[in-house]
Amino acid sequence: MATKVMMEALSPTMEEGRLVKWHKNVGDAIKSGETIAEVETDKAIMELVARGEGILRARLCEEGTTSIIGALLGVIATADEDISALIGGTPVSAITTPVPAPAPAAAPAQSASAALPSAAIQSAAAIQSAAATASSGPVRSSPLARRLAAERGLALDAIAGSGPNGRVIRRDIEAASESTAASAAAAPAPRETVSTPTAVASTAMRIDGEYKDVALTQMRKTIARRLGESIGPVPTFYLTSEIDMTRVAQMREQMVAAGDQFKVSVNDIVIKAVAIALTRHPECNAHWMGDSIRYFSAAHIGMAVATDDGLIVPVIRDVQGKGLGQIGKEARDLAKRARDRKLAPAEYSGGTFSVSNLGMFGIDQFTAIINPPEAAILAVGATETKPVWENGAFVPRQRMRVTLSCDHRIIDGAIGAKFLQTLRQLLEAPMMMLF
Repeated sequence: MATKVMMEALSPTMEEGRLVKWHKNVGDAIKSGETIAEVETDKAIMELVARGEGILRARLCEEGTTSIIGALLGVIATADEDISALIGGTPVSAITTPVPAPAPAAAPAQSASAALPSAAIQSAAAIQSAAATASSGPVRSSPLARRLAAERGLALDAIAGSGPNGRVIRRDIEAASESTAASAAAAPAPRETVSTPTAVASTAMRIDGEYKDVALTQMRKTIARRLGESIGPVPTFYLTSEIDMTRVAQMREQMVAAGDQFKVSVNDIVIKAVAIALTRHPECNAHWMGDSIRYFSAAHIGMAVATDDGLIVPVIRDVQGKGLGQIGKEARDLAKRARDRKLAPAEYSGGTFSVSNLGMFGIDQFTAIINPPEAAILAVGATETKPVWENGAFVPRQRMRVTLSCDHRIIDGAIGAKFLQTLRQLLEAPMMMLF
């Protein structure tokens, strides 16, 4: 019996998905549970698995195409099964079929590629890459590198990897892309409108001509929608406090000197202090439920992580009961997998409070937007050495500003102020966090 390959809801907030890559061609044998495609959700790149067995008879969605949940992407069936009713009368010629790898082109023919449409160039490059992979085995590469290579029409097997064990990573793709762009600069297209899945102006962004249009990624669409939901209907007020971080800096230096197992960042210590403060002020550890407020006993802290495609907030759970070493280890692991788009949905949902730190970029102070339905978010600025008047003299102290964004439907000014007061006490005397 034929099985439909559908665009599935691979994350709790997913409404549509972009098919990044097909792992199977028409005619390939398929086993149930086998990965047949990669799909970009609003948070990560996930694997789409087969829900039946047979042969992939049709691919009805091209790579790079966005589809709503429930859309038909392909059909798995037996070789002789009639699938015309499933594909809605789609002519056979319109169904994706395997394309044989072309013979190697002579050197003079390569110069003619500049006159080809970009889609044709990318298609040829993908075919050559597939042929090389089939003959020499799979190329070690990160999911992000594979996606970028597919988007830019680059053959992975032709790129030298600089990652562990020769793994091709993002910077290798960017270097190869810049090299390709330099080679093609002899015939630029004026005022070209470019539509690619990358929606963030990164250090690799180049704009040739007057402007460059960039299509939204699924993550950027979700960010835009959720922030619109937050800043409009959520009545927000802000509280700022300056905290003496001198003792935190001293404690961290001692921990780092003790060995890698005690390696923690200032942000790890802030997250721990936030969790303890939340257990003492559960009014701030809450969700707005529309007709009720849900208060939590455990502190599940979301930490904002910047990726090439936008902001994602992985969650460290039950922070109040974890040591600094464990918090640091989980934070590093979650941040790395967030940037590689490898987080599972459960790892970026269910937070009760969020922390956003821009101190590493030299930002002294800022306000962060609340992540609904959470009650608040803490914006953490840079730690600076400042002269502070103590005992009749100025002494150098490490100072850091934090700003608490509060949903006034849940948190009143005095409650938010008391939370920040407790947070300041914990960070100015960090040994208190051990009791």
